[in-house]
Amino acid sequence: MLEKTIKLDQNLGIQIMRRLDALSLFSEGGDGVTRRFATKEHRQAAEMIQSWMRDAGMEPHVDAAGNVIGRYQAITLDAPALIIGSHQDTVRQGGKYDGAYGIVAPISCISALNDEGVHFPFAIEVIAFCDEEGVRFNTTLLGSRAIAGTFDMDGLENTDSNGVTMSNALKEFGTNPNEIPDLARNPNSVLGFVEIHIEQGPILEEEGLALGVVTAIAGGTRLSARITGLAGHAGTVPMDRRNDALTAAAEAILAVESYCSKVPGLVGTVGRISAAPGAVNVIPGDATFTIDIRAGDDNLRRKALNDIKVEIKALCVRRGVEIEMGTIHESDGCQCAPWLIDQLDAAVTTSGHPQKRLISGAGHDGMAMEYITDIGMLFIRCEGGISHHPAEAISVADADAGAQVLLNFIKNFKPQT
Repeated sequence: MLEKTIKLDQNLGIQIMRRLDALSLFSEGGDGVTRRFATKEHRQAAEMIQSWMRDAGMEPHVDAAGNVIGRYQAITLDAPALIIGSHQDTVRQGGKYDGAYGIVAPISCISALNDEGVHFPFAIEVIAFCDEEGVRFNTTLLGSRAIAGTFDMDGLENTDSNGVTMSNALKEFGTNPNEIPDLARNPNSVLGFVEIHIEQGPILEEEGLALGVVTAIAGGTRLSARITGLAGHAGTVPMDRRNDALTAAAEAILAVESYCSKVPGLVGTVGRISAAPGAVNVIPGDATFTIDIRAGDDNLRRKALNDIKVEIKALCVRRGVEIEMGTIHESDGCQCAPWLIDQLDAAVTTSGHPQKRLISGAGHDGMAMEYITDIGMLFIRCEGGISHHPAEAISVADADAGAQVLLNFIKNFKPQT
């Protein structure tokens, strides 16, 4: 416990919301916020985040992967760091709070500490990870994997929808992608990783709670599927002689929904589908779609994947079409560290809120950071549980509540011995 009392700024929520509004302006246009990795909007956001870090008494820089890192020095130089952060990128037409809140809130907390002239035996680093969503290059957790030392350098040859490689995108962004391996942190230099994030679900709101401490992050698997049938004239091929790829895909999608609806703790989503040749008067001969399966229990998820694949293959045989499925992303679930959960719980209580523990169904950067350090996570309530949508919303009061809990956590933080 610090001997000096740190004054809690009751206006942190107002400051945070204003900054989130400002950050949301760096968007590709259209409804909501679209800010993809290694774009000019990413660069603009990075410059603004660095300016806030400087104002908060931090030393900021942009690393080779495009992460923005601000360090608040310890009482002694070269001390290990508590890392706090989230991601600056968004999904297409997303909201202004997913990820961004977890960058802006800790910067405001550091600013409050700096105003009081308080430093700790440990450093604090705030990281705005470059790409968690994986929208541009279909590779998630890029920034946190770089810090954790698990970045796949082969992914630099992945191309976006315009044929630009990740490597060239980073060079145009202003970094040297060949230096990414050098970003890997020595685990001994990191005391832990904590992320504060909107819940992206309805539990906190339904229970009338502003905050919750996360105990685990669910694992997830994403599949790409392609069904090949036979294109034909819409008016001349009888219904019982068709090899319609799109109707087979439709049945497969319903199979995913039906299976996952019957298993508690399991969720399944088909988020993308396309059909070819795409003419109104032609039976589709080709259909491609994605499947996203998630669960807090990895064994449950793996069983579901196997069962769903078997069911889809069987229906394709029955319909006279062929199916190819491949894994495009897989991550096991991860557990938050009990000692960090306990300290976050204590900060929640100290701030005057009831304790609540819950699991995150969404993936987060902690899944990568777990490779080098223990992780902890704090959720704040979001309106209607809506996220990845322009309607995503939080209140000023909840933005402030989350920051006050985080500030209490920081000032009472005790590294694991």
